Amino acid sequence: MLAQPLGKQSVYVWMGLLVGIVILAYWRSYPQSNAEMQSSAPSITSPESNRREIFSERAQESGLDFVHFNGMSGEMYMPEMVGSGAALFDCDNDGNLDLFIVQGNLLGPSKTLADMKFPPKGPLSIGRLYHNDLVVHSDGSRRLHFTDITERSGINAQDYGIGVTAGDYDNDGWVDLYVTAFGHSHLYRNKGNCTFEDVTEKTGTGVTGWTVPAAFVDYDRDGWLDLFVGSYEDFRFTNLKTCFFSNGAKDYCGPLSFEPLPNHLFHNRGDGTFEDVTDRSQISGDYHGALGVVCDDFDGDGWPDIFVANDGRPNELWMNQRNGTFKNEAMLAGCALDENGKARAGMGVDAGDFDNNGTEDLVITNLNGEGTMLYANDGKGWFEDHSIRSGLSTPSHSMTGFGTAFFDYDNDGWLDILTLNGEVRMIESQVRAKDPHPLKQRPQLFHNLGNGSFEEISDHAGPIFQDAEVGRGAAFGDVDNDGDTDVVVVNNAGPAWLLINNVGNRQHWLGLRMVGAKEKRDMLGTRVAIYRPDGPTLWRRVRTDGSYASSNDPRVLAGLGDSPRVDKVQAFWPSGRVEEWTGIPIDRYTTLREGTGKKVP
Repeated sequence: MLAQPLGKQSVYVWMGLLVGIVILAYWRSYPQSNAEMQSSAPSITSPESNRREIFSERAQESGLDFVHFNGMSGEMYMPEMVGSGAALFDCDNDGNLDLFIVQGNLLGPSKTLADMKFPPKGPLSIGRLYHNDLVVHSDGSRRLHFTDITERSGINAQDYGIGVTAGDYDNDGWVDLYVTAFGHSHLYRNKGNCTFEDVTEKTGTGVTGWTVPAAFVDYDRDGWLDLFVGSYEDFRFTNLKTCFFSNGAKDYCGPLSFEPLPNHLFHNRGDGTFEDVTDRSQISGDYHGALGVVCDDFDGDGWPDIFVANDGRPNELWMNQRNGTFKNEAMLAGCALDENGKARAGMGVDAGDFDNNGTEDLVITNLNGEGTMLYANDGKGWFEDHSIRSGLSTPSHSMTGFGTAFFDYDNDGWLDILTLNGEVRMIESQVRAKDPHPLKQRPQLFHNLGNGSFEEISDHAGPIFQDAEVGRGAAFGDVDNDGDTDVVVVNNAGPAWLLINNVGNRQHWLGLRMVGAKEKRDMLGTRVAIYRPDGPTLWRRVRTDGSYASSNDPRVLAGLGDSPRVDKVQAFWPSGRVEEWTGIPIDRYTTLREGTGKKVP
């Protein structure tokens, strides 16, 4: 039967229905309240933003020629796939961030360079120290260059290096380094102007075994930085396990194939030495194979707590009991396991206020099939798993994440997330392609939409985000001092990347260095509240910890978006003092010293 032409009345009916559908769709997409309008941030995937290259990779042109050596010989030794990290810190107090990158070494009994799949291009490498020779011209343009000063620095890190943390443990105004390793960890004291001496034995801070994360933290608030050192697995060449890939070939074994090693806590005596208080502090009560650590005041009582991300076993949340002891409350607090009660393979971790409600939340990278986790803090140290509702879980589900951080890449006032990825077990497609290191994955960048959720924008972040490497350590900081956060990436058995941020300083920002009254150092653990005239108060923390096996810029860098000024800044110092400043200029760095602000009750 042939279709009959529609009458005029029928046409009007169909047109009315169509208009109604359009109006309904528009109504549903429109914010339903003023609160939703204020919290929703514009998506970075707008046409204008798509034309921007958020990050440019500039390692080689900046003189950063580091290539990681993992000692791979085909024996599938577990340490070779873990990789290493880096530290961004100012070793000569010239205001520019210098860089130390941790290096691997030969691995296995009686192994030589001839046995290595990826031998170093030159002599066997050690950890490298690069000086930042930044030049800022009168027109604001910058010349960024790094010079390798390892030979004259006195650092001779010859162990199989893994991680690093930076902090001025002796309060002399020069930032020191603690380097973890598969073997022996070391403390290097900065004697001034980037020259170091190994003081491990003198200070009593040596740990033997396999250590990965470390963090300086003044846990007893006495003005001296103490030291937490996280240990991983009891891997030895005398207790080797053999594991296999799906095709029957040898593969890396997982963490549950070995027993975990205990963590360590060292108390700073204030005389240049430390006391091992692992047992007395009760930190020795639980240990599950640490890969990430972050020290923060999660319950708002003014005392720093310690969160440890563990690989394949429950995480730990060491709540400070304010008497030199800690209590692991991760199970009760809801951050030991995922929402299904399962332990995940925590690698990298960071703490920050992603939803601008004044509480410190957690992001944790995990194994392929688990996805990146986001724990929202209620302000009392109780956490709720927001991994799925935040939009982080699905796009990260096929990745194995390591280095990560909360940071505001576009300075819009909302903390975004970057994750480095790289497998720990062989990827079948790369094995078939005969890739000699078949663990490669691309990094990911997630934009905070300002409504509790994130959008992956890796496709718009720059060409380097399409390159697959075995991503491990990531150090975050303003390398070129232009008001936005850059990233140093350490790839396992690959070249280091220097990701320079091109977009953050297009919006207003506030940079602060928070220095002690008598300590002459960055006051790690200080919480900073930044009050804006047209937006929520921003809470930021002075820290170097977080990420994976790496150490970050201790300065506070807060994006202000379109805010033309800040009304006031309050500092909650580790000593318990609260101070306030007004009239602080924006779009530049300012140093605030404890004792110089208006005292706040």
